[in-house]
Amino acid sequence: MCGRFSLTTEEQRLNEFFRLAGGEEPYVPRYNGAPTQSLAVITGDEPSKLRYFRWGLIPFWAKELPRSSPVINARAESVGEKPMFRRLIAGQRCLVPADGFYEWVRAGKKQPFRFVMADGSPFAMAGLWDAWKSPEGSLIRSFTIITTEANKLMEPIHDRMPVILEKEHHEAWMGEKDEKLLRKLLRPLPGNKMQVYKVSDLVNKVSAEGPELIRPVGQNDLFSLP
Repeated sequence: MCGRFSLTTEEQRLNEFFRLAGGEEPYVPRYNGAPTQSLAVITGDEPSKLRYFRWGLIPFWAKELPRSSPVINARAESVGEKPMFRRLIAGQRCLVPADGFYEWVRAGKKQPFRFVMADGSPFAMAGLWDAWKSPEGSLIRSFTIITTEANKLMEPIHDRMPVILEKEHHEAWMGEKDEKLLRKLLRPLPGNKMQVYKVSDLVNKVSAEGPELIRPVGQNDLFSLP
């Protein structure tokens, strides 16, 4: 699963990596992006713009705003079968930019770990989005992150991980029409392309923000696969 992530990359570098021309709102680094928050996405209809959608999918046919258990993840194995996601796979896919995501191990207390790219680059998680209109007429755009089975680096900590798209597959995820080809992209990123390290349990608090959340703690700064 993926329940918290960060996007702290300097804006110019982020724009260059994703070929962005800007965003619809001022860019603010996020150290602890959490469900129901407004977070950055890139959609196929505006691929050069950073947009901000609510994390936790609200299908267009929902009668009201969900009050609990937002749909923050969709399983790659069944995403093409469930009614909530099937239509979105066909035409409402997005990139969810990040530079790290968190997962926890319970060892007496919940110990958070941060997973990042081995080369320190930002990355894109595969997402789906939808637009919902409230009974009062306001429009809310929301997204979910697709998850897959864990790679070798992730396995000791959790059995699921977000689908991280290789950079050369960003355009295909946004624009490809062949669902068989799209499904081939929904696989675990090789563990040797990632690193993981312990971070402070300050990140456990949803409202926490700031650089101290992504600093390594303990003796093991970074762990990676050969």
